[in-house]
Parts: sequence; C-alpha cells; structure tokens
Amino acid sequence: MSEPEPQGLRERKKVQTRLDIQREAFRLFDRQGYANTTVEQIAEAANVSPRTFYRYFGVKEALLLSDDYIEPIIEAFANAPADLPIVAAYRHGAATLYASLSPEQREAAVARERMLYQVPEARGVLYSAYIRLIDLITDALTRRPDAPAGELERRVIAGAIVGVLIAGSHENPLPDSTVDEMLTILAAHLAR
Repeated sequence: MSEPEPQGLRERKKVQTRLDIQREAFRLFDRQGYANTTVEQIAEAANVSPRTFYRYFGVKEALLLSDDYIEPIIEAFANAPADLPIVAAYRHGAATLYASLSPEQREAAVARERMLYQVPEARGVLYSAYIRLIDLITDALTRRPDAPAGELERRVIAGAIVGVLIAGSHENPLPDSTVDEMLTILAAHLAR
C-alpha cells in the first residue's frame, strides 16, 4: 500500500472542522440527549455558524453516519488485489481505511458508532445506511474478477457481508476482532 499524499492546509482545516463539530455534538448528546440538542447548540459549541454545520453535515442525523468512511472502504475493496477472494477484499478495504485514521478520527468513529445504537431516532438512519452499503458493495463487485456476473448473486453476497457487519457491530462500536472472525466464517462458507 502506498503512502497517502499529504493533505494541504485547506483540506486539513476541513477535516479538523468536521471533527470539531462531531466531537462537540457527541459531547452535547451525552450531556443533554440527542433529541434535546439543536444544530444551533452544536454549532455554537464547535465555534462555527449553523450555516457551516449544514455545509458539512446537511442535517443533524448525518452526524451519526460514516459516509466519509464508506466510499474509501468501497474503493479500497473494489481495487483490492485480484487474488484476494471477495470477503478478504472487503476486509482489506476496511483495514485500509481504519489504518489511515488519526487517533482523533478513530475516537470520533467510535463515538459515532456508539451513538448509532443508543439514539432511537438513528434506527431509520442506520437501516438506510446498511441498504446503501449493500448497493455500493453490489456495484463494487462488478469490478472484482471473482464476483458473480448476475446482479442478484452479487446482491446476496453484499447482503451477507453487511449482515455480518450488522451482527458484529450491534451495540459494539468498531468491533475489529468480532467482525473479522465473523467475516472469516462467512468466507469459509462462501468458499464451499
């Protein structure tokens, strides 16, 4: 794996602003509850305007999604070495992304994952995110040499991978070893 190109100052500031907004939002959610926390309170705590908040997240629920992580995982999965079987390629994609996170980004990811399972309002957002992930994996499989040609078969494989993520992640933020073990079991069954 090649070293990522260093980010410019503008990009680093954007990443830091996004992390600051998330950190303050999660702090407020912990203190006063998700439903009782407004975008205006989050923006004030993060020293940004509500307009800046909306530019980064669009809606409050978006704080709980990891859209900024999904695309890089899918890209690394689709471009994983051709000799890796499908499940190993997905594991490669996830490992590539999580290895690239700074300690602060990883802390924000854990906080976000924890909130997804604690906040009742997030259940619908979480379901939508999983369906979107199935769609993205299904599409990415068209770029894998060992993937089935049929879309229905690709969708079944994508659903199985996401099912493992759901089963291993439920109320267990970033369950590296649990999900890894579960993906190993899935890979063994797919290889039969």
